[in-house]
Amino acid sequence: MSGSSRRRNRNRSSNRSITIGGTSVAPGERTSIDLEMGRLYTHTPTVMPVQVICGRKAGPVLFVSAAIHGDELNGVEILRQLLKLPVLDRLRGTLVAVPIVNLHGFIQSSRYLPDRRDLNRSFPGSERGSLAGRVAHLFMREIVGQATHGIDLHTGAVHRSNLPQIRADLDDPETLRLARAFGTPVILNAAIRDGSLRAAAAEHDIPVLLYEAGEALRLDDFSIRGGINGILRVMEALDMLPATRRKPPPEPVVARSSGWVRAPESGLFRARLDIGQRVTRDQSVLGVVSDPFGEREQDVRAPFSGLIIGRSNLPLVNEGDALYHVARFYRTDLAAERVEDYQESLETQGVPPFDEEEAPDAD
Repeated sequence: MSGSSRRRNRNRSSNRSITIGGTSVAPGERTSIDLEMGRLYTHTPTVMPVQVICGRKAGPVLFVSAAIHGDELNGVEILRQLLKLPVLDRLRGTLVAVPIVNLHGFIQSSRYLPDRRDLNRSFPGSERGSLAGRVAHLFMREIVGQATHGIDLHTGAVHRSNLPQIRADLDDPETLRLARAFGTPVILNAAIRDGSLRAAAAEHDIPVLLYEAGEALRLDDFSIRGGINGILRVMEALDMLPATRRKPPPEPVVARSSGWVRAPESGLFRARLDIGQRVTRDQSVLGVVSDPFGEREQDVRAPFSGLIIGRSNLPLVNEGDALYHVARFYRTDLAAERVEDYQESLETQGVPPFDEEEAPDAD
């Protein structure tokens, strides 16, 4: 059977219902579900909010998660805006949106859970383990275990900004295809870390993209628009949404490695370059570290050529502190050009409206 015939057969087939937390969502329904996560010590119940959109036609099951680190807020806003788009009424397959995975950290504006564990180092978790392990186990059982694909939304840490980028296992062909579809200017081949959501999903052969953009405890419109556009493009690539006639994003550049440039000594750091700028080995001065009187100053130079994809925003540094995250590129001019094109496309196009004149009917 040809590929076009298979697609036509799939388009004619009905979707299946999905059950999360004991609540079943039938094809054509949209439901909000509160996954019970136990109680606080005040006896107040806690829940993980989930919204499920079950399309009428069969297709992939995509989960999109945010706030696995409770202080990373951009993803929460990305999902809020995404879920308001009318095009989701034409969805094929099922979208499972989880805007706040780490509710405890979100309430406290903290990256971690109350037990000081990093949720993204606690997967796949355990039903009888630590608090972080139990949350991870719940998320794996109810969400990830039912999905075919996933997108996990993150930002930089506190006082660190990240250029919009996708981190993924690029040795997997399907993951690489979706990473390119997402459309960030840079794709970083990131090793899978033990205990991470990506590692746990990989055990189930579920491709997961990690979107990094912006800074913790901040909402950044540029990063939010990039996230919404990227998710929609991935859904188009999965045939979950109708294709549009809009101009495709610039082809991203792929970095196979990256590294942090660290403070050579303690002092006041005056940054000279920002994220998205290119650097040249031993020539580009990233900034200057000095004592309070300026009697002792030392330039911070790039140890290799590449593109700045992350930076610290703190002017006070200790020797060895991470200052700049640089993705290695031979063609730094091409990488910088991709960033400029990406910025221009977001500024001029914004979020796709997907109106009737722009997109054909999904049926």
